[in-house]
Amino acid sequence: MRHSERRLPPPSGSQSLVRRLPRTRGRGAGGLALLAFALSVVSHATLALAQTWEELGPAPTSVSGGSAGRVSSIACSPTDPDLYYVGAADGGVWKTTDGGLNWTPLTDHMPTTAIGAVEIDPFDERIIYAGTGEANFANHSRYGLGLLRSMDAGATWELLAGETFAGRCFSRIVCDPATPGVLYASITRAGGFPELAAARGHPQAESPLGVFRSADRGETWTRLPGLPELSITDLAIDPFNASVLYAGVGRIFGSPDNGVYKSSDAGQTWTRLSGGLPTQELGRVTLAVSPDEPQTLVTLLTRPSSPTGGGAQSIGGYRSTDGGQTWSAYGTVSQSSYGWYLSVASIRPGAPGTVFYGGLLMNRQIGGQSASVTPPHVDIHAIEWDAAGRLLSGNDGGVHRSEDLGASWTNLNVGLGTIQFYAGVSTHPSDDDWFAGGTQDNGSSVRRNGNNSWSHVLGGDGGWTQTFLDGLGRVVVFAESQGTGNLSRSTNGGMSFQGAGGGLSGRNCFLPPYVVDPSDPQRLLYATERVFESTNGGTQWAALSGDLTAGGSAAIRALAIAPSDARFVYAATNDGRVLASGDSGATFDLVMEDHPGWPRVTRELTVHPTEPETVYLAASAFGADQVRRSRDAGLTWETLDGDLPDVPVNVVVADARCETEVLYAGTDSGVFRSLNGGRNWYRFGDGPNAVVIDLRLEVEGGRERLVIGTQGRGLWRAAVGGECWCRADQNGDGTLSNDDFFAYLSAYAAGDLAGADLTGSALPGVPGFGEPDGVLSGDDFFYYLGLYAAGC
Repeated sequence: MRHSERRLPPPSGSQSLVRRLPRTRGRGAGGLALLAFALSVVSHATLALAQTWEELGPAPTSVSGGSAGRVSSIACSPTDPDLYYVGAADGGVWKTTDGGLNWTPLTDHMPTTAIGAVEIDPFDERIIYAGTGEANFANHSRYGLGLLRSMDAGATWELLAGETFAGRCFSRIVCDPATPGVLYASITRAGGFPELAAARGHPQAESPLGVFRSADRGETWTRLPGLPELSITDLAIDPFNASVLYAGVGRIFGSPDNGVYKSSDAGQTWTRLSGGLPTQELGRVTLAVSPDEPQTLVTLLTRPSSPTGGGAQSIGGYRSTDGGQTWSAYGTVSQSSYGWYLSVASIRPGAPGTVFYGGLLMNRQIGGQSASVTPPHVDIHAIEWDAAGRLLSGNDGGVHRSEDLGASWTNLNVGLGTIQFYAGVSTHPSDDDWFAGGTQDNGSSVRRNGNNSWSHVLGGDGGWTQTFLDGLGRVVVFAESQGTGNLSRSTNGGMSFQGAGGGLSGRNCFLPPYVVDPSDPQRLLYATERVFESTNGGTQWAALSGDLTAGGSAAIRALAIAPSDARFVYAATNDGRVLASGDSGATFDLVMEDHPGWPRVTRELTVHPTEPETVYLAASAFGADQVRRSRDAGLTWETLDGDLPDVPVNVVVADARCETEVLYAGTDSGVFRSLNGGRNWYRFGDGPNAVVIDLRLEVEGGRERLVIGTQGRGLWRAAVGGECWCRADQNGDGTLSNDDFFAYLSAYAAGDLAGADLTGSALPGVPGFGEPDGVLSGDDFFYYLGLYAAGC
């Protein structure tokens, strides 16, 4: 705990304050010396910065030659070939001024880091627009909160139009090339399977969609008439005639109204284009207009998705050279079965016949010739051109650049800290700088030797990891990739892995959770729709429980085992069930239904470190009981979210060293902490407001730290301090300031034993020091003052 940079003014008449305090028992000269020292520090010391988070990477991980997290949008300066802004799916807006050698995060402390579209104002390159909410329709493509705008090249930002756009996503922002201050935005629903899962129940998730226009640089917006009330998945403007707009209406699950639409009157009326385009029902629709010959445009069309995300293969690319009146087939690209997620097109400046399509791969089409020009990482979301004519790709591995139209690529990901972790971060039993975690489409990686460039150890989408000492003193690491049974084990600290999923079967929540018995490292539990058990370190598995879901395609998304008694096991399913077992996972009781949350793997359940029947439950949804606790193994629950903002909570942990548990909540907007049992919550420290998907609180073995895994800003850690911060930081915001001092003073003056009775003696070595005695006296006040002065 550190102080904030504010001075606490000395109370008027410090000596009179001393006289008003009750006489303390046995304080004597030592007590007066403590008082004088404390008042001197409080009155005159310059206070230090707030609780500091340390960024741990990966930036990048070593997969595919060096990968960052998903980049959904790129904006290049039209005049400076080395100036780019990128929008990371959940990592905010980043800037480079040297062509990608160095990157700076710009929006870590804005209310959201989910970015769908970035654009530079053509009349003033200092003005940057970033539409929040990522329109790529995955479960991890989160809702937005409005438009971010910077008027000073990214140095400062403001959030605009939340009442207009919150709960939905920006697919594109385009600026009027003729009129300063006029811009257009295309808006979609948040994605996910089931539909709208990524919106987390946001109250504006089903508010209006369409194309919106602003005439005051994003301050206010008007929805344009004439388009179907469906997601607009792309938007383009004629660079020489600002009255001509093209919109891709592309509800990903299909609609008879999906298609390419054109307006010739700045969006007041629209016509659906058809000549030569497929007549079959469409899914996502993507557009691009030639920057040189605006009568030339292309569209990339996708089949509708099934309700579970499959079936969305590419229909193909189509090209028009007469402003959309007639079309002909013009190349294609593989979009696998999830074209709803990855679809982008671009026409090369100066070469209207050269078209690039991005899907699972990237293809270049020149006339009748097609070539695969896929960058080092697949899953393409953005294609742009810098002022030097170089090709840029934003993908699930970050940013890559090509100077030869895709024949070769340069990695631009060093220092780009946008990795998206899933739940299941693990730490080394003895090495403070060693961490492991699974990430979105970048496998599982390990951090060694304090280096923020992590080592890739397992492929696919990386999920839960577990790291521990086995009975032979070896450091064992488990990691997984998506799907049932794709579990691997290392007995040499993650240097090499072997398969460990023999005997596992059943449905999965994409990344099945698994846990290690804290009393027996050879015993592990693994969850599909039921719980499996291994008693030989993962070599063999056998079904332990029955189906814990209500059936259908549901699976278990969270699994927790009590650290103090392995008989107590808790599970949560992605059809809203919470269950508890008192017999080591053989049988479970249903203790809650209709619990909202995220369909994929989570750590929403956490068990008290010493009380096996005390369990905490997080709700990753708006309008829900965000933090709950049960003290009787789930039979009854109490809500602990107090004044916590209405934001999804993904994980909760408890520090039980204090008389009242200190709670930490990992939310969609950073970490919050409560020191008074959940009545009041404060943002903890100065870390990024990214989605916190995992928390690891470690307060034993010489460690006093909190480790967080974020979806979009990698891994971070912060010191939580010893016992004293339980008392000195009265409001729990990670900072000591005037507010804490006067909060304690108020409790003391009111005779509030719960808030002010801290000790029976203000002096170390005197009986009663640091222990409440049921009496308020000067000892309590001086003890608090000492803690405060020490900067606990």
